[in-house]
Amino acid sequence: MADSMRIGILGGSFDPPHIGHLWIAEAVRESLKLDEIRWIPAAISPLKPGGPVASNEQRKQMVALAVSGCQCYPVDDRELIRGDVSYTVDTLQGLKTEFSNAEFFLIIGSDSLASIRQWHQPERLLELVTLVVLQRGADADVDFDVLSGLASETQIQRIRESQVSMPLIELSSSQIRERVRNGQSIRFRTPRSVEAFIKAEKLYQAPSENDS
Repeated sequence: MADSMRIGILGGSFDPPHIGHLWIAEAVRESLKLDEIRWIPAAISPLKPGGPVASNEQRKQMVALAVSGCQCYPVDDRELIRGDVSYTVDTLQGLKTEFSNAEFFLIIGSDSLASIRQWHQPERLLELVTLVVLQRGADADVDFDVLSGLASETQIQRIRESQVSMPLIELSSSQIRERVRNGQSIRFRTPRSVEAFIKAEKLYQAPSENDS
């Protein structure tokens, strides 16, 4: 049964997860009729070597709180367990072994598509997954020409057909961290349970004078 699934992949630092992540996931799930979307917190993103602020366990817990009650949103911690730099192609290879006949869809922004040639083994990655490129708000039309030579025309056409348009969501994890640091409200920017966790764990707060 599971082998015939259509599985979406949503990776990221999730430091913290916010309403925009949830909105994107639900839009893609509905648009492409996916059976599930696996939320995969990254250990160390190759393109963000500075690393996350919250710990691996804290980020995993926040994602679990954000998607609590949604059976079609499993939290997959394989990259955290693996540790070190997270290469998407390695994660997909592992998933492909686990769900041998499943069809995989990797959710990325148009900015990530533009840098696809910098990714680790992009040709191999495109053999394992169909990219789902988000076109958000005032973004320019997605330029799929960057895939020429990396994937077949058939693959590129499938990626074009899987594009999902979204309204512009002016919300980011860094903005939420900054608001917490400044003592501002993050209500309605992240699920209430995540907001409570951030407060309980004293995450993202400005260092007090006592800490110095």
